[in-house]
Amino acid sequence: MPKYEKAMRPEDITRLFVERSNAGDAAGVAALYEADAVLAYPPGERTVGREAIRALWEKVLSTSPRFTSEAPLPTLVSGDIALTSTPPKDGTGARAQVVRRQPDGSWLRVLDQPEFTPPAR
Repeated sequence: MPKYEKAMRPEDITRLFVERSNAGDAAGVAALYEADAVLAYPPGERTVGREAIRALWEKVLSTSPRFTSEAPLPTLVSGDIALTSTPPKDGTGARAQVVRRQPDGSWLRVLDQPEFTPPAR
């Protein structure tokens, strides 16, 4: 497995996700997640575990989508857990991730809600 840059701040994960996705590197995207992470994607489903996340991203990245960075909302940190989030550029819903500090000081995603649109009222 290639040696990947580690996210040394919770906010680094979003930048690394965009870089690796745009490079078509599904294994690099999956390396941003803990081994048993939960990804709420595709919409309405859950993808559980780094290997399943890698397989999902191989399919997603096979169409060569382009990702752009979104300005983050303030990160909330409590000890070794942090909540990161970004408002999508289209102004709908939200993206949120729970990340955990690893023993080496880097951060990995534990829970990832990449797309959430509130129900219509």
